[in-house]
Amino acid sequence: MRKEKLEELNKIIEEFKTTEVFEPDIDKNEKFLTTKIRKFKLKNGQTIIRDQLFKNGKEGSSAIILPVKKNRNVLIVIQPRVFSARGVGIELPAGYVENGEEPIEAAKRELREETGCEAEELRYLGSFYQDQGCSRAMVNLFVALGCEKKYEQQLDKDEFVKYFECTYDEAIELVEMGYIQGAESVLTIERSKSIIKNNK
Repeated sequence: MRKEKLEELNKIIEEFKTTEVFEPDIDKNEKFLTTKIRKFKLKNGQTIIRDQLFKNGKEGSSAIILPVKKNRNVLIVIQPRVFSARGVGIELPAGYVENGEEPIEAAKRELREETGCEAEELRYLGSFYQDQGCSRAMVNLFVALGCEKKYEQQLDKDEFVKYFECTYDEAIELVEMGYIQGAESVLTIERSKSIIKNNK
């Protein structure tokens, strides 16, 4: 990746780094992550007890999107990820599937909200469990082809996201250099290789 491009990315990363950590007083009913204890009886007659994780009261399935613009560049997003080593995530646009929403509709919505783009075509790349030991949440992977900016970002009040344009090869470099480390982003980039190659 060109030195100037990497400097541009590092400047955005610096903007979102944590400067202070504290514990706010929050009502337990306002917590984002909650668990419920479930008891399961198996066909073999045995019983097991497991905690099930919920995110904002929902199972927490999500959609993640690799946006490919008409000029064949891709968009990645940078946002605070305070529990990561860097404190900032370099990743692909993503978000939760709302109740009653299909994953592809969530992908279209999150693409628009985080980048302001619409795609000519969304292709499904498969899905996987976030953590099947404690959750039913699925991560649904998509590549969005022919993206064009049509809107301003529509972020939640506590969401801080900037997007960064680079070539597909530079995105792969960012994975190899350890900038992009989220499993969802790495897998989506990997699974999109044949589509990107054949879309030239």
